Amino acid sequence: MNKPYIEKTKMKIEQIYTGCLAQGAYYLESNGEAAIIDPLREVAPYIEKAKRNKAKIKYVFETHFHADFVSGHQDLAAKTGAKIVFGPTDAKLGFEAKIAKDGEEFQLGDVRVRAIHTPGHTMESTCYLLINKEGKEEVLFTGDTLFIGDVGRPDLAQKVSKDLTQEKQAGHLYDSLRNKIMPLPDDVVVYPAHGAGSACGKNMSKETSDTLGNQKKTNYALQDMSKEEFIEKLITGLTPPPSYFPQNVMMNIQGYDSIDKVLERGERELTPEEFEAAANETGAILLDTRAPQVFAKGFIPNSINIGIDGSFAVWVGTLIPDVNQEILVIAEEGKEEEVITRLARVGYDHAIGFLKGGFESWLKAGKEVDKIESISAGQLAGLKEADPSIQILDVRKKSEFESEHITDASNHPLDYINENMETVDKDKKYYVHCAGGYRSMMFTSIMRARGYHNLVDVDGGFKSIKESGRFKLTDYVCPTTKL
Repeated sequence: MNKPYIEKTKMKIEQIYTGCLAQGAYYLESNGEAAIIDPLREVAPYIEKAKRNKAKIKYVFETHFHADFVSGHQDLAAKTGAKIVFGPTDAKLGFEAKIAKDGEEFQLGDVRVRAIHTPGHTMESTCYLLINKEGKEEVLFTGDTLFIGDVGRPDLAQKVSKDLTQEKQAGHLYDSLRNKIMPLPDDVVVYPAHGAGSACGKNMSKETSDTLGNQKKTNYALQDMSKEEFIEKLITGLTPPPSYFPQNVMMNIQGYDSIDKVLERGERELTPEEFEAAANETGAILLDTRAPQVFAKGFIPNSINIGIDGSFAVWVGTLIPDVNQEILVIAEEGKEEEVITRLARVGYDHAIGFLKGGFESWLKAGKEVDKIESISAGQLAGLKEADPSIQILDVRKKSEFESEHITDASNHPLDYINENMETVDKDKKYYVHCAGGYRSMMFTSIMRARGYHNLVDVDGGFKSIKESGRFKLTDYVCPTTKL
């Protein structure tokens, strides 16, 4: 989704927002020169956009070493000759880049881009201030330092160094916000790297841009408070970040295979016989990306379901611990390249092929098929009325569960399935639900692949459960975090 913003000096600014990652990349252009801020892994759209506009990509500005996705900086520089720019850092990079000094400016056509070092989310975090040819400060690209309604979580750097505690990082962020960002003019437009749905902050707005002045009024983190109060507010409600975050950070620092090589490796067509042989001969995960209820009606035994039409990349990163894991793909015909590309966005570069003809070809070949039992909320209500002791697993996030849930349900968040799997008894029957049915099928399919055959999916999730009016629910409490 692209959101253009055109200013008076013929400077082009376009926010290129990717919903499944809740991520905003930016295309800037002035007088034939372009820059990309925080690009995604697939760089062809940026190159094509510049080509259409008869502009040359001069810079790739990175706000920090991203944890939730693999940036396209390396491929973009290789394909266009653009210079990669990071803020102040001592990290040893696996590619050539310019390490900007705090306050250093870069000429882009008729405008300037100033690097403002804002440590806190990470130590190298840097915002980029766009200054027009008249010298007016117009736009601030804040990365994960300042979101709309929130600020970046301060606990990610702990994975890099034990000395960088979340309290220390939160203190740095307090100083960065008050000394570097808040003194800027109120009419400066804030463009962050993420919106609601990202795990890089705990309570982000669905809005993806705002004026700094309005954020000073409405963003809790920019209100008048002591550093100690700020630190307490910032770390309250944090949950452990997804396990793939540190792996993505290292790829963004050290480098990675070209997206072209990743696609070539992953787009290998396999007949049902070849697919079955590859599954038996490798340790590859069988990843079925069809819609949850389609998957439930029939799938290849031991495959897991992560639907492509949801927050696919984030859930892959959360549920598959190792980015180097080999993956065999089952997808709707025509969506194979999209699946492999979206895997690569979060560093899963080792798709080794896909089932040619999709699941239908597996059926036609007469191969073994498995199914998952799925019932409606109404059927669940009938079962519970007949036997109040039935076991209900709510796999929503802890914050969702604490906000409102079936009174005697147990909370087993999908996010931590790998840590909490043993708390589920293989010999007992459980009825599994999430908010709408997307996550519960992931949970059930993963558990089934690991030998748990007594799980029943509840189609429609908590939304349908609540709408039925047939369950005793806890009183609603407004959540303070979305993590």
